[in-house]
Amino acid sequence: MTMLTASQRLQAFANPTRFMALSGRLVAPLGVLTAAVMAVGLYFALFASPPDYQQGETVRIMYIHVPSAWLSLFVYSVMAVASGVALVFRHPIADVCAKAAAPIGAAFTFLALVTGSLWGEPMWGTWWVWDARLTSVLILFFIYLGYMALRATIDDPHAATRPAAVLALVGFVNVPIIHYSVNWWNTLHQPASVFRIDGPTVASSMLVPLMTLAVGFTLFFVVMLLVRMRAEVLRRRVRAMSLRRAEG
Repeated sequence: MTMLTASQRLQAFANPTRFMALSGRLVAPLGVLTAAVMAVGLYFALFASPPDYQQGETVRIMYIHVPSAWLSLFVYSVMAVASGVALVFRHPIADVCAKAAAPIGAAFTFLALVTGSLWGEPMWGTWWVWDARLTSVLILFFIYLGYMALRATIDDPHAATRPAAVLALVGFVNVPIIHYSVNWWNTLHQPASVFRIDGPTVASSMLVPLMTLAVGFTLFFVVMLLVRMRAEVLRRRVRAMSLRRAEG
């Protein structure tokens, strides 16, 4: 047997029919797993974890805010990689993935901004500050909106692939800026406390629900991504059939 090249492996998953068959088998069990993980995480976050000695009960906002912030960056990274694959290899499913991921990422980013504001008011005494972390996350939210607006203005999904992919790849510059902003600039936002070389500084009683909900949020993203991708594939099929009928 000859070994497949990377391009051949990618093209093997470019068949929308194959994607629909595989995703159709995955959505239901992943949905059940997501609900179970989220339920366990919320129980630990709301009932089993202690209040913080300084922040009190307001620390529970962290269990929503932090996973949302992580997912806002992760989803955009997925969108950028998918855009790159669609641009270089003309991979139709990668383009579908990038388009489907954008509204989910925008929702996570909006949730991170809102919960961060709610958490910041009792901690900092203000709902908003124009520091590097908060401002760069707000810019990420606008990039998501710009990407979705660009795709919405172009009726032909194939014609929208290239400009949307270029925008997504250019916007990815903001992701490392967000990640390292607390190290590069003096900000009110606290530095990393979980993923550190010398280990997390968060107590295990808080780290367990935080990581459980992070896994739950990630699974939720995967399920929503598959659902939106399936809807987009069907939408493109209906559009192609309508165009063929109009031409006939």
